[in-house]
Amino acid sequence: MSKTVKITVPNLGDFETVEIVEVHTEAGQSINIDDPLITLETEKAAMDVPCTVNGILESISVSLGDQISEGDVIASVKVDMSSDEDESSGQSQSIKNDQNQTGLVVIGAGPGGYTAAFRASDLGLDVTLIEKHTNLGGVCLNVGCIPSKTLLHAAKIINDSKEAKTLGLNFGEPEIELEKMKDWKNQVISGLTQGLQGLSKKRNINVIQGIASFTSANTVKITNGKDEQALSFEQCIIAVGSNPARLPFLPDDPRIIDSTDALELSIIPNKMLIIGGGIIGLEMATIYASLGSSVSIVELTETLMPGTDRDLVKPLEKHLKKQCDHIYKSVEVSSATSTKKGIKISFKGKSAPESAVYDSVLVAVGRLPNIGSIDPEEAGIQLDQNGFVQVDRQMRTNVPNIFAIGDIVGEPMLAHKASHEARVAAEVVSGMKTAMDSRCIPSVAYTDPEVAWVGLTEEDCIAQEIDYGKGVFPWAASGRSLSIARSEGLTKLLFDSTTKRILGGGIVGTNAGELIAEITLAIEMDCDASDIALTMHPHPTLSETLALAAEAFEGTITDLYIKK
Repeated sequence: MSKTVKITVPNLGDFETVEIVEVHTEAGQSINIDDPLITLETEKAAMDVPCTVNGILESISVSLGDQISEGDVIASVKVDMSSDEDESSGQSQSIKNDQNQTGLVVIGAGPGGYTAAFRASDLGLDVTLIEKHTNLGGVCLNVGCIPSKTLLHAAKIINDSKEAKTLGLNFGEPEIELEKMKDWKNQVISGLTQGLQGLSKKRNINVIQGIASFTSANTVKITNGKDEQALSFEQCIIAVGSNPARLPFLPDDPRIIDSTDALELSIIPNKMLIIGGGIIGLEMATIYASLGSSVSIVELTETLMPGTDRDLVKPLEKHLKKQCDHIYKSVEVSSATSTKKGIKISFKGKSAPESAVYDSVLVAVGRLPNIGSIDPEEAGIQLDQNGFVQVDRQMRTNVPNIFAIGDIVGEPMLAHKASHEARVAAEVVSGMKTAMDSRCIPSVAYTDPEVAWVGLTEEDCIAQEIDYGKGVFPWAASGRSLSIARSEGLTKLLFDSTTKRILGGGIVGTNAGELIAEITLAIEMDCDASDIALTMHPHPTLSETLALAAEAFEGTITDLYIKK
């Protein structure tokens, strides 16, 4: 006994119609699940449409060059009814109608995880999304990027009100109502998490709360308290993120906190030590110093924000010195002891201070991949020597049906990187021919002033022995910067000395995080100095400092005098 199954065009995402650029089969041929029927081409990528059943190809309904849309019939396949293969509808590459089986399982619902799940669902896959927490959104939305930016906004308002005195405006000292501030932060988070919940429901994604761990390359165990269930899958995308690194010699004391604890705003300590002068540590310093804490920073290396060009960090450090009690560089914490009065910290290093007692100690020394929690060895997944999952440009691990994205695949550990990787992984899983091909990933420190950079730094160019030139425009010569009383910034662009192509750039100053996108696009578009310099920017704006930096490199600038 047999029946005919019609194979139709799956969800095409943002495209209403696409062109067929290749037809892979002919009528009368035997065909199996996942064998490609046709290849479609869009402006962004090529996509194979596979067969979803085993059988004999009765007919092909399309031809090379045809324009087709979602739901159009591609082919008819004669299926043996005795077959154990899925015959449900020919619409999906995934197993349906079984709570213990899924086509694609996504482990982790942070920016990478939910993006992968949503994109895969839009492409027609049967998706199960597993998240250990109640809310979707992961670290970034719930205890990271979003809450920190809400509090940094509050810090900016406080600092702006104080600095307004120089403009003849006196607002007095701010009265901080901590509970109202926390409520506002939580409302922002709640609104976004509810939005994600709604988007997952509209896409009919099966969301399961629990902790997933591999039992094989095609099965996971999901644990939620005492409840446990098994789930088999065809393909998997791992997006379990990272956790704050800890210092093993520190005592177990609630006054020793990480960034997650700090964003809870339980108290505003009188005296706070931040261990780590990277982005997270400096953002937390900005928040707590603005709220009234006496903040000290200790950094093991010679500079704050290691890996960033010194000329970009210098204005930030100058500003932080006004806000913080002490900034200790080339110094490390040698010991910590819990006392009734606080945490007693001892230091060592060439400029180490005397021991001191702090009401709160924030540890911000980096993050570690959270991969161990899912038992990767049970699936045969290979890790590198630092515990990161090894993947190729399609985000595929050494296990062909398992993909990994986000923090667990290595630096930089950034939400926007995870989201980009998520789209690649979801599209590859769905059969599209795509790969990770971004030329650069921007980084931003949302401090005061902000610091942002993308592409190669000067340190990179020197290390790689690249012959480069640079154009720098100081914001002290910017009308817009002066009008908002923030002249400490600068914009810097790096160019290949021979081709004049842009290599990288950095900005320090107000709204640097917004401005860096233009440099990112310039690198992706392979722009040269003239492309940027001759692009007309509005005046007076901070954005025009990019064109002026390019002019400085070319030697055509009129807003500065550069001696020939």
